[in-house]
Amino acid sequence: MDIGIDLGTATVLVFAKNRGIVLHEPSVVAVDRDTGKPLAIGEEARQMIGRTPGNIIAVRPMRDGVIADYEVTMQMLRTFIRKVCGASPLFGPRVMVGVPSGITVVEQRAVMESAEEAGARQTFLIEEPLAAALGAGIDIAKPNGSIVVDIGGGTTDVAVISLGGIVLSEAARIAGDKMDEAIIRYMRNEHKLLIGERTAEEIKIKAGTVYPGNRNVELEVRGRDLINGLPKTIVINSVETLEAMQETISAIVTLVKSVLERTPPELAADIMDRGIILTGGGALMDGMDILMEKETGIHTHVAENPIECVGIGTGRALESLNTLAKHLTSSRRRW
Repeated sequence: MDIGIDLGTATVLVFAKNRGIVLHEPSVVAVDRDTGKPLAIGEEARQMIGRTPGNIIAVRPMRDGVIADYEVTMQMLRTFIRKVCGASPLFGPRVMVGVPSGITVVEQRAVMESAEEAGARQTFLIEEPLAAALGAGIDIAKPNGSIVVDIGGGTTDVAVISLGGIVLSEAARIAGDKMDEAIIRYMRNEHKLLIGERTAEEIKIKAGTVYPGNRNVELEVRGRDLINGLPKTIVINSVETLEAMQETISAIVTLVKSVLERTPPELAADIMDRGIILTGGGALMDGMDILMEKETGIHTHVAENPIECVGIGTGRALESLNTLAKHLTSSRRRW
């Protein structure tokens, strides 16, 4: 069986041939501090974040789009591959993994080795914006320019694509996680309230907006009062979340403009006609398409199923290996 994996900072998606997305789990592992063994992986582990006893720690082995904890990543991948392929397949699957554009050779090697240690027969790496374009249904083989903005948990990737490859790309480790961190900082500085990652993400999803006046939601937030140490509830609104995330949002817009400014004129004309395609979880942020269109002057639309675009694209890339071979990094076949 061939499978495609979107090995994201926040979420792992697995695409299986003829079956589509068959696994969608958080990139979280609960580990026993004493033995180093994983106790829970995926959604079960995510529920433990901030709530574990002293001997258990909930770990996110992917940070900023790359592997931060090799051993835990390998254990997580092995579990997910077995869930999809069965306990002990006779031959391991060929695996296509989406990675941020511009990751280092060392980081590439870490991804390939962890996939092979997890049971892959052969591993291919595809840059996430190229996979996102495939997953969004763009015919990348044509000589027309397209621009994809993939806003994930750890990285934002912006790429101009034409003739089956990436003409120009830029990535920054500024995305959903940085928005969560900004909300945590804002709550601490402005409201003297300590909140965790899960609460910050909930605020971002339920009350967050990136465009002034586009949304006005109030949300009750519970945390710990930094002054007296007691539990406390406050109400936060969309205006405040925008203020909290403004620096991160501006950095994403600047990244997109930087790529547009360096795009060859012929491809820039194509992009004006075809527009900007937003993918990744960050594409679902309220007002992201409106903000991007206002800041760039180019029509912007959110891809269908933006969260699944990279996962679907990795699967489609496996079906087009001959066409895409020169744009992929691959390991040697093990069997």
